[in-house]
Amino acid sequence: MSLLGKAGHSPAAYESGFAAYRAGVDRLLASYRAIPADADVRLAKKTSNLFRARTKNTAPGLDVSGLTRVIEVDPDAKTAEVAGMTTYEELVAATLPYGLAPLVVPQLKTITLGGAVTGLGIESTSFRNGLPHESVLEMEVLTGAGEIVTIGPDGADAELFRGFPNSYGTLGYTTRLKIELEQVLPYVELRHLRFHDLRELESVLDRVVLDRGYDGERVDYLDGVVFSAGESYLTLGRQTDEPGPVSDYTGMDIYYRSIQHDGPAPKRDRLTIHDYLWRWDTDWFWCSRAFGTQNPRIRRFWPKRYRRSSFYWKLVALDHRYNIGDKLAARKGEPPQERVVQDVEVPVERTADFVEWFLREIPIEPLWLCPLRLRDSGTPDSERPWPLYPLRPGRTYVNIGFWSAVPKSPGQSDGAANRAIEKTVTEFDGHKSLYSDSFYEPEEFAALYGGESYKALKKRYDPGQRLLDLYSKAVQRR
Repeated sequence: MSLLGKAGHSPAAYESGFAAYRAGVDRLLASYRAIPADADVRLAKKTSNLFRARTKNTAPGLDVSGLTRVIEVDPDAKTAEVAGMTTYEELVAATLPYGLAPLVVPQLKTITLGGAVTGLGIESTSFRNGLPHESVLEMEVLTGAGEIVTIGPDGADAELFRGFPNSYGTLGYTTRLKIELEQVLPYVELRHLRFHDLRELESVLDRVVLDRGYDGERVDYLDGVVFSAGESYLTLGRQTDEPGPVSDYTGMDIYYRSIQHDGPAPKRDRLTIHDYLWRWDTDWFWCSRAFGTQNPRIRRFWPKRYRRSSFYWKLVALDHRYNIGDKLAARKGEPPQERVVQDVEVPVERTADFVEWFLREIPIEPLWLCPLRLRDSGTPDSERPWPLYPLRPGRTYVNIGFWSAVPKSPGQSDGAANRAIEKTVTEFDGHKSLYSDSFYEPEEFAALYGGESYKALKKRYDPGQRLLDLYSKAVQRR
């Protein structure tokens, strides 16, 4: 919730919000001290957007219950100060009354700011605004040593600031972030462009990223969907304050199905800025179909408050816990499934190559496409400023997301499809996010995700190894 209402920047509100934040930090530190010295330090958190199983931990977790608020929105400076466990849903609710939004708003409402920075996030502004951690001006972090340090792009702890993205809580946990905001208009005009050839889509996407426009219109938002090799789309969004009718995809209509059309001309649509930012959440992209929610007869009676990604995630967690899907498949004589829930980045010029390979080898559709470029900070192209996820400045990448499962073949090794994806992504000079299952060998993992830079940060900020290391967490599922 916002502490400001519509009153604007208020010193009194800031003091109140900051006092509540400090009380939350005190509870966090007390819970840290209560964890036995030989136990792994983890968050005591009710929700998660991770899709990898972890070993059970019997020790008490870190109490982050006091770190879930927007401390301040400053509409004049276009900044927000936010506790680390605040969700983007809460932050957007606080910023939109001022006509402001975070530079990147990840697609799912319950993603937290701290999670998007330590675990990465992306959305349709990433072709011009980069990734969420690039709009962070300052952070406070609880390190593995049990200390709260304030870090930014300069100063004694600048290396931790650069190494924190993609560290997944293995270097520490954010307690407070100060981030940039940008001005937004009330509506988003959409153009859905259909392609019959993936290489043509790749070419147009590359051009739109560089030109920030298409066919005489500005492009503020850019993503795409691949339904098959012969049917794919780019969606171009433009902010506007022009009033007019808008679509609603929180009811019976389904957003991703609205993209599809047959004609050569772009299909046009309009959404409020609020509904645009959360257009994917109602159906968790297209994953709600696994629960029957896209069946009109079921959707009509499925409570609207449960049409959101966080509820679907709870259903998935139950499936993982009790192995429901495989048990039902076994009753039908079907093989067990391998979960393939991943986001990868490949250079834009390898997009069609990767998608063609994927559609040929991995029977999953649709696929989400989201271009990104690191923000221009004056860093030479030869340097990679974020060592744990070393994308190259000045280069366009395309995030490709796919979230489903494939049948396991008899005699296949564990994670065969995921291993094939990892191998192909590396061959294409890409990277894979670590929120889901990973199967890398230690040497390859170190080469891809920080190597010696990560070791040095781990030694400095977690000398007692109170936090798990990245390989143990991401690959060994500890």
